[in-house]
Amino acid sequence: MPRAKGSVQTRRRRKKILKQAKGYFGSKRTLYRTANEQMMRSLRYSYSGRKQRKREFRKLWIQRINAACHQNGFKYSRFVYGLSLAGVTINRKMLADMAVNDQAGFKQLVELSKDAIENKVNGKPTEEVKVVPKVEKQKPVVKKPTKEEIKAVPKVEEEKPVKEKLDLASLTVVKLRELAKEKEITGYSSMRKAELIEALKN
Repeated sequence: MPRAKGSVQTRRRRKKILKQAKGYFGSKRTLYRTANEQMMRSLRYSYSGRKQRKREFRKLWIQRINAACHQNGFKYSRFVYGLSLAGVTINRKMLADMAVNDQAGFKQLVELSKDAIENKVNGKPTEEVKVVPKVEKQKPVVKKPTKEEIKAVPKVEEEKPVKEKLDLASLTVVKLRELAKEKEITGYSSMRKAELIEALKN
């Protein structure tokens, strides 16, 4: 039985590892053994790094939101709690972006959160309901009109109500998102102001 040699496959495998290790320092990019060890370690780091990246970004967003809340005399925990009471569904990524780029809109969200918490603590004011006794009225006798009377009565055209056009550009991002939510537009929470206006116009 002839001897099987694996020189071609071995060289191909080693070249593949050395190509991946290009840019490493010293023998980690020239010698196969050290390069292979470093590649296995690097792949392990990259796997764990992909998981940690999500946590790190969440921490960063919370820090930015907290800093903007402190500028408006509020706490992050109370702010998020108030938004949940108000039914505002904006993720932390968008809130952090508003805290940096749209401070006026973020201030409105803080005021909305404060109002929602105050309404829950104080209780919403209930309207007084007056009970009015029902009085049975006698039904008047209605005469059926004749054909001549029907023809003589002129038709009155009903005036159609004119819909007021909203100036979308003057609205805040929060109000635009509420309108998008009512119209059931998908992906409205990640849209910017210009994109929201285009979606609402369509």
